[in-house]
Amino acid sequence: MDDPHYLSGLDLTGRRVVVFGGGSVAQRRLPRLISAGARVELVSPHTTPSVQGMADAGELVWHQRRYAEGDLRAAWYALACTNDPATNAEICAEAERERVFCVRADEGESGSAVTPATGRHGGLLFGVLSGGEPLRSAAVRDAMLDGLHAGTIEDGRRPHPEGTLPGVALVGGGPGDPDLITVRARRLLSRADVVVVDRLGPRDLLDELAPEVEVVDAAKIPYGRAASQDVINRTLVEKAKEGKFVVRLKGGDPYLFGRGFEEVQACAEAGVPVTMVPGITSAFAVPAAADVPVTHRGVAHEVVVVSGHVAPGDERSLVDWSLLARMRGTIVLMMGVERLPKFAAALLEGGRPGDTPVAVVEDGTMRTQRVLRSTLASVAEEAAAAGVRPPAVIVFGPVAGLDRNQAG
Repeated sequence: MDDPHYLSGLDLTGRRVVVFGGGSVAQRRLPRLISAGARVELVSPHTTPSVQGMADAGELVWHQRRYAEGDLRAAWYALACTNDPATNAEICAEAERERVFCVRADEGESGSAVTPATGRHGGLLFGVLSGGEPLRSAAVRDAMLDGLHAGTIEDGRRPHPEGTLPGVALVGGGPGDPDLITVRARRLLSRADVVVVDRLGPRDLLDELAPEVEVVDAAKIPYGRAASQDVINRTLVEKAKEGKFVVRLKGGDPYLFGRGFEEVQACAEAGVPVTMVPGITSAFAVPAAADVPVTHRGVAHEVVVVSGHVAPGDERSLVDWSLLARMRGTIVLMMGVERLPKFAAALLEGGRPGDTPVAVVEDGTMRTQRVLRSTLASVAEEAAAAGVRPPAVIVFGPVAGLDRNQAG
């Protein structure tokens, strides 16, 4: 029987899209809608931490309630992703009356639209659709991705990479842009049975996973909800011991303020083999995306990367801020937005000149990237006025004042 669906690409830029349900299905679909420029509204009484993070960051509007008649007026597209089949049926019925194409996650054939298995490679976005056979669509999509990444097109895919079953792959996902994940990481991700993902991992890639892949949200929202490290460690071990191939997808590089080695130690203690896949660290990639080289000949020959989890003066701090202040090179501050006034004050008190250039890069490498250039004396006030939010990388030093259009 021929597939009755007509495969098409929708331009959703600036158009109202309504998603019902804030669980793992929505978590997979939302990043792609956001990156497409849709004006997304989420209707759900509860969300996963990562979905809440999207709302807190202003990427979507969250109506914290259940579906109500009239929610689809003036909408262009809708996704019914609640865990209640009756509610999903009501949403699809209203969509039909309002002439809004609607995807029903729990019963695809009952919606007026279906989501194809999509893949992205460089500037190419493609979809595979096989009516009533989502696993087949995902398998073909994965084979195409593998072939594109490897330079050949393979027919089908192996479920697991050699030497990693059962076990865990600790994968660095890079600074956020899905194109900046490594080829090896992408290949392992395509073969995962379980993906344990952070909020800062390349979330757009979740939409490329086959439907049967289990996604475990290990989001860590600054000063908000967070999965404890013990829970994450236990999840990795338990899933691997069930005979599943587990990919722990982290933002940046797992070994730079990512607690990656703690997870390796937990797996080793439990006898679970681990494959380590380094990632492009946000500490260097994010400044680079904003035209800030952390070193430059004749300007900076040293660079120090510092965690902003503990403020200067806190007895838990292992950092000598007076020593950092006396450096002539570059300081890269990670996770320091909330305590920026304290860090700036410590550097000033330690002797760093107030006119030292500072660059603050928010959402680095992403479509929403913003760059604030300031000075050490003014950056705290200017960042607050600009509404800078995490995640952001802050660079102190002469390199933050360099201009690509001026010869050095």
